[in-house]
Amino acid sequence: MLDGLTLDQLRVLVAVAETGSFRAAAKRIRRVQSAVSHAIATLEAQLGVVLFDRSARRPEMTPEGRALLTDAKAILLRADAMRARARGMGEGVELGVSLVVDTLFPLKAVAYALRDLQKAYPSVAVNLRTAPLGEPLVALRDGRCALAITVGEEFREPQIQLEALSPVPFVVVVAAHHPLAKHPDRSGPLNPAELAEHLQIVLEDTTAQTGRKDFGVLSPGTWRVAGQDVKHAMIREGLGWGRLPLWAVEDDLAQGRLNRLDVSALGRHGRVDLEAYLAHRSDQTLGPAARAIRSGLLSYLAVAGA
Repeated sequence: MLDGLTLDQLRVLVAVAETGSFRAAAKRIRRVQSAVSHAIATLEAQLGVVLFDRSARRPEMTPEGRALLTDAKAILLRADAMRARARGMGEGVELGVSLVVDTLFPLKAVAYALRDLQKAYPSVAVNLRTAPLGEPLVALRDGRCALAITVGEEFREPQIQLEALSPVPFVVVVAAHHPLAKHPDRSGPLNPAELAEHLQIVLEDTTAQTGRKDFGVLSPGTWRVAGQDVKHAMIREGLGWGRLPLWAVEDDLAQGRLNRLDVSALGRHGRVDLEAYLAHRSDQTLGPAARAIRSGLLSYLAVAGA
């Protein structure tokens, strides 16, 4: 009989699967271990399958259990989304909105959206900060913000909803007085051997979201920094070369402080466009203020990209 299935049983199933034991699952969901064991046994009886092999020291999921775990997670996601949507129907304007923005995304667009928010809802407080790479998604997942903007395709989680905003162009740059910039008459792109002789300034992820993987690193010698402003300053001072968003270096390029490098290994003519996404948790409905920020971002980017 499947009619007796409950969301609570499915949450227990997911907890045991993710923690690896009944004891750890009980600690996570704040139940006694016997209640967790009983919930799993009842679920197995209702489904007519064995979900965990208990013959070993730690319970191991059976093939049937792994297959049904996917369904359980999908059901819980939909249920959380439904609950959040219903809750949002009865809620008024938020007292405040927190937003974490990837350092690679232009703050000018965010400022435009917040100006619209201020006009529509002047009483709403705003908490805004910038963070690199995986930190916006981690802050969103941990409940430290209601909205996040992330750049790139590396950051995905099933409980996070993403909406494409616009591409962010990245270019390879170096200070005008750096040795790599001293060959304006060269034809063709720089080869990896030439780049490997010079220090590369790299943005480091302070979270575990990327698994400590490097992106676009071609030089064996690197300096790693935790902020884009620091990376920008190091490159402008001639300490090394690196990639920066075009919006951040347009003035430096126009004034001759930085030069673009043609590095085909990092995009056509050293340029690659990465998509920016607006993110929020699927179990939380955006309130009027958060929706106003979304609308302002899309409005600004539509005009800017026209």
